[in-house]
Amino acid sequence: MTDGRPEAADDRNVPPSALVLIGANLVPLVGVAAFHWTVFSVLLLYWCENVVVGAFNVLRMATASPQNVVSDVAKFFFIPFFIVHYGMFTMIHGLFVLTLFGPHEHLAFSPAALVEAVRAAGVWPAVLAMVLSHGFSFVHNYLASGEFRRASVQQLMAQPYARVMVLHVTILFGGFAAKAVGAPAAALVVLITLKTAIDLHAHLAERRKLSAVRPG
Repeated sequence: MTDGRPEAADDRNVPPSALVLIGANLVPLVGVAAFHWTVFSVLLLYWCENVVVGAFNVLRMATASPQNVVSDVAKFFFIPFFIVHYGMFTMIHGLFVLTLFGPHEHLAFSPAALVEAVRAAGVWPAVLAMVLSHGFSFVHNYLASGEFRRASVQQLMAQPYARVMVLHVTILFGGFAAKAVGAPAAALVVLITLKTAIDLHAHLAERRKLSAVRPG
């Protein structure tokens, strides 16, 4: 008989979503090795992932069900607030990526410019891999394993920022470093590997945190 906690809570087990995450994060290596992706391509991909993270976090907040009325009422305030606040944060990050690393034609920042930049950079397959990775985690960990019964809306609203801030600083500094040395493949491989390690650490920490909270 179990205590209702997901297997991912056991530090001896690696959740399947972690393996999917690693696989999705390795896709940019193919882009660098086979399609000669630039610093801009890699940073643009990671910006797209921030958008994906925000979208799935809205879904998590909307489906959170810790069995108390306060949480349900809080959704009406925290979800719109998160969309506006996180959206502005992500937009500023996108502005940095476009203006500091993008081709000159993308200097006029706009949603249309970002969409065109993603299309021109050819990173859509990798973006899709990121969507599938986060989607798998949402279904497998959050819904099927019952994390939604333990997660509070307030906790979920703050959760993406720590990960995104660390990645934001790491990726931008890594991007500058790779650009400074002419963006050789080796520099991008180091950046991708570092990002993957940070992402995996944050993912596992999130699983432990949510598994430790009892529904109530």
